[in-house]
Amino acid sequence: MIQTHPFRTHAKQYDEWFDKHPFVYESELIAIKQQLLSLGENIYGIEVGVGTGRFASRLGIKEGIEPVEAMAAIARNRGVEIMKSRAEKLPYKDLHFDFILLVTICHLDNLPSALKEIHRVLKNKGSVIIGFLDKDGQIAQSYEEKRKTSRFYRNATFYPVKRVDTLLKAAGFKNLEYSQTLFGKLEDITEYQSAKSGHGRGSFVVVKAKK
Repeated sequence: MIQTHPFRTHAKQYDEWFDKHPFVYESELIAIKQQLLSLGENIYGIEVGVGTGRFASRLGIKEGIEPVEAMAAIARNRGVEIMKSRAEKLPYKDLHFDFILLVTICHLDNLPSALKEIHRVLKNKGSVIIGFLDKDGQIAQSYEEKRKTSRFYRNATFYPVKRVDTLLKAAGFKNLEYSQTLFGKLEDITEYQSAKSGHGRGSFVVVKAKK
């Protein structure tokens, strides 16, 4: 992970952001859950980069990878079992999971390596689901403008959809399906938003890809 220090020392402040932006948080959950439900029932998966467990705990994901202990402690309190490791070196055998969720790609040190590792540990026909702020979207651009003064996004790498698409295919993934949410400025999102198919209008994009 890049710049883990802010997350080690300000995990509580990071977690509180979701309470301050409930409609943004819930809209992201809606979009991710929609893709997860499409995978069917009785499937086994984890979240990589689980943070404080805000997504895993609400989506019924019982296990996760998180390198920052301060974040992992909060996730454990939410009932998520944490393995301390990095996305670029997953401590699992090949062909292990039906799905993997990833919602922290802007903080990864090496996204191509992480995607290759995810591909390795997924079962054949398993799925990766990635939720991310589109670099070309309104919200990511606002973070870019305030990068120098941002505690958590100072060293973040925002990716455009085209780049994520290219990296997924290079790692061996196929059958990419996109959905999007967060339409408008962050401060103007004052109600839950449903996810719409495709990308290019919403700031938060969810992509599902098959191994």
